[in-house]
Amino acid sequence: MRGPHNFWRLIRTGATFERTGAMSVVLDAFRAPASLRMAARVLGWPFAPLGLKGDMSMPPATRALTALGPAYIKFGQVLSTRPDVVGDDLARQLSVLQDKLPPFSVEEAKAEVARELEIDVDEVFSEFSAPVAAASIAQVHMARLASTGEKVAIKVLRPGIEKAFRKDIDAFYLTASLIETLSPASRRLRPNDVITHFEGVVMGELDLRLEASAAAEFAATTANDEGFVVPRVHWGLSGRRVMTMDWAEGVAASDLAAIDAAGHDKSDLAARILQGFLKQALRDGYFHADMHQGNLKISAEGEIIALDFGIMGRIDEYTRRVYAEILYGFIRKDYHRVAEVHFEAGYVPADRDIDEFARALRAVGEPIFGMDATRISMARLLNYLFEVTEKFGMETRTELILLQRTMVVVEGVARSLDPHINIWDVAHPVVEDYIKKSIGPRAAVRDLVRTGQVLARFGPRLPGLVEKILVEQMHPPQVPVPVPLRTKLNWAALGAGGMALVAVVVASLG
Repeated sequence: MRGPHNFWRLIRTGATFERTGAMSVVLDAFRAPASLRMAARVLGWPFAPLGLKGDMSMPPATRALTALGPAYIKFGQVLSTRPDVVGDDLARQLSVLQDKLPPFSVEEAKAEVARELEIDVDEVFSEFSAPVAAASIAQVHMARLASTGEKVAIKVLRPGIEKAFRKDIDAFYLTASLIETLSPASRRLRPNDVITHFEGVVMGELDLRLEASAAAEFAATTANDEGFVVPRVHWGLSGRRVMTMDWAEGVAASDLAAIDAAGHDKSDLAARILQGFLKQALRDGYFHADMHQGNLKISAEGEIIALDFGIMGRIDEYTRRVYAEILYGFIRKDYHRVAEVHFEAGYVPADRDIDEFARALRAVGEPIFGMDATRISMARLLNYLFEVTEKFGMETRTELILLQRTMVVVEGVARSLDPHINIWDVAHPVVEDYIKKSIGPRAAVRDLVRTGQVLARFGPRLPGLVEKILVEQMHPPQVPVPVPLRTKLNWAALGAGGMALVAVVVASLG
């Protein structure tokens, strides 16, 4: 479908961006060259009257994307997680992109549920409300199970949303290809790769079984976190286009008046939200990557309830250790250790000067620690840190960018609840606890145990692997290997050299 017929969508997009004033904002954010700016004007200016007007109360970029519809809204949300692509200013603007569209009818929602789950909706549910939330991809209804009386939340995909997204994604690919053709310099941002990333995110969100799976995994990893709740998935009432979960009763984290009226301690809530996120990221390596106020509720008992699991972040254990050591080094103002961690992890090329890098890191940390406690920001630190590491040749790491973006959002939520929160004082015990458990003697013993477990799994194959290595070392591939030599090699003959080779094999398996 990625053909010339998509040019009309491209023209409509350009006309809308031109009419809303978003064209110059986007071109400036991408530092577009003259050739690309001229092409954008040619596609936009003559056709501007054909563009959509949008909500004039919104900033230009969000106004244009909202006017163009669901796929563009979602694209803006995904780009808000990639400041490395769109720049910090535009990323901040897109991060508050409105994701509210006119809802579709209750009758259509019931029909979708009945078709997907193959049930009689009126028999299974004694109540089925009007939409309580309508977003770009799906909307949510409150319902009550006829069998138990339980209240549940039913998320239903918009009718025909898959086809609509597929058409717009095809147009996005055409746009990305034109950008790469007209602006070779833009290839460093890999426009087609960005669209591929977006396509993967959207295709995942268009299968609610995957979101249900994410919710279930998140519930399992946070099960022992006191005061933090993930609603239970009702698998028997969930499918590709429908997801059913326990109804979350509570007030929105953005409703400060309601939180005060309920008697909750906002400072305590702020600290728990921040610490909860850090535990998810460091301890579990699996975190909610869209923790804004709209996706958090506060129950009557003061529990923090997480909602909407369409965007989740994952970090491998090694990266978590590196991230924790970097944060802990800054907390202790040990800038040389922070520099060493970057070099050890391979984040900064080995040919750079480590002492010079440490001085640059001090220039990042000291001004922040010199601030009043209420202005100290971990998100600002990470932002400055990425600026410095980029200058020293550090390549973009998508998983850290998503982590940074989420840190910005979570920090904003915490400060909205408690403007005087000291981010570092709240973060310190979580980071320190992770360091103690994951870096040091106990962690080394645990790593050795895991290595032993891997070795045990491959135990039956080790003699053959070691024999193969020995034979290849003694007789390179171009020399035929004598059969008697292969048959005479055995464990007993390996001795100390064989044990060294075992270590090599284990390392290669790791």
